[in-house]
Amino acid sequence: MENKIRLGIAGTGRIGQLHAQTLVQRIPQADVVAVTDVNVGAAQRVATAYGIPNVADNYADLLEQPIDAVVIASSTDTHAPFIIQAAKAGKHIFCEKPIAADLSIIDEALQVVEEANVHLMIGFNRRFDANHVRIKQAIARGEIGTPHLLQIISRDPAPPPIEYIKVSGGLFFDMTIHDFDLAGFLLGPVEEVYAVGSVLVDPAIGEAGDLDTCLITLKFANGAIGMIENSRQAVYGYDQRVEVFGSAGAARSDNLFPNAVTVSTTKSIARDLPLNFFMERYLQSYQDELAIFVDCLSRGVEPPVTGQDGRVPVMLALAALRSHQENRPVRVSEISA
Repeated sequence: MENKIRLGIAGTGRIGQLHAQTLVQRIPQADVVAVTDVNVGAAQRVATAYGIPNVADNYADLLEQPIDAVVIASSTDTHAPFIIQAAKAGKHIFCEKPIAADLSIIDEALQVVEEANVHLMIGFNRRFDANHVRIKQAIARGEIGTPHLLQIISRDPAPPPIEYIKVSGGLFFDMTIHDFDLAGFLLGPVEEVYAVGSVLVDPAIGEAGDLDTCLITLKFANGAIGMIENSRQAVYGYDQRVEVFGSAGAARSDNLFPNAVTVSTTKSIARDLPLNFFMERYLQSYQDELAIFVDCLSRGVEPPVTGQDGRVPVMLALAALRSHQENRPVRVSEISA
């Protein structure tokens, strides 16, 4: 195919491997030129697995490759500096969430992107899930009338490693941030956040300074009320449910399962457990977001989920953190750099 978009991938961990596979095998417009990782062996294995011709020694070397754009799938602490370096090198950017946990750092990165006149898309993949897109359509088309209530249930099958928790920024930044973005995607700006949380799954999570269970209420600018419920451990699988209730009805998405079979006997009616991992549940949305990013670059248009879009969930995460710490509702307008 002519006029392919040449890409480099920074980070070949779990999500970086998935992005490499998607770009190479599922997006004809994409041409992955090089990969890099602090673990050179991991980068080499991904390059070999997917026929990627070059393994860059480091990120600076990656940016010197003949690429049009970079996919940043490295650790969170590298996101903002890598965005800045890519923009200064004139490369378009797809970056995993979040940009950073500090608004001043985010703003610095976004300023450089604007000055460089390059495109930046943030990887909030749940916007591209078919179920969430359908709920958004139901709202936009007026099928459920005026939205009154939003409920997002998001529970992981098991906690992440403690070492990850120590550097992730905590529950609000590594987990709830997806739900904050989804809430805004569905119902628009949030004006107030009230968060309560506890350590009910593993005391070591509390010792690391984090929470493993939380309930968050949201007040939207349009008057609607929302609730986000998170747990780091749902023993039955990856629990992902969303409902928007309105004046004329409701739109709801339930868990996805490996099959649609129910087994009925004299003792019970049962079905298999839901999908057990985010990469299974949201695989198609990860693929779709990258396809949209590449297509936007090929057409020279701004991708969805801009840097400013990526800033908003961080503001909500900061508001939730302050709310939990101070045991009070926090206006989003209180959060500033």
